[in-house]
Amino acid sequence: MEPTSTKPYMIRALYEWCVDNGLTPHLMVAVDANTRVPMGYVKDGEIVLNINYSATKGLQLENESISFSARFNGVSSNVHVPMAAVRGIFARENGQGLFFEAEPQTVSSAGVEVADTSHPDENTPPPPPKGRPSLKVVK
Repeated sequence: MEPTSTKPYMIRALYEWCVDNGLTPHLMVAVDANTRVPMGYVKDGEIVLNINYSATKGLQLENESISFSARFNGVSSNVHVPMAAVRGIFARENGQGLFFEAEPQTVSSAGVEVADTSHPDENTPPPPPKGRPSLKVVK
């Protein structure tokens, strides 16, 4: 039996650390077909979500997904983020947190997308070109 991913445990730990230290936890999410977020706030295929207890209702940090209800410009929306779509969790005030590599998606026999744990083969696309890395400030 393969051990479960450490990702959801790390996300819960960083969330708790943020709350314990009076910081505002934010979640960086890569938006895809399985991610339910207000599309009007998606930029370059990503969205940053404030997941502080005061900004969410019914926050569920589960092993497979993160879900909650929140208001976006006064309109209540239900948010559902598969764990594979989470790119990072960080504190808004100081930027400290954890960021994760992208997880390729495959479709399971039940028709649900799951993280691809197979090894790459000759048919996979080449890695992105190496160059000077770029960072962007998230406020």
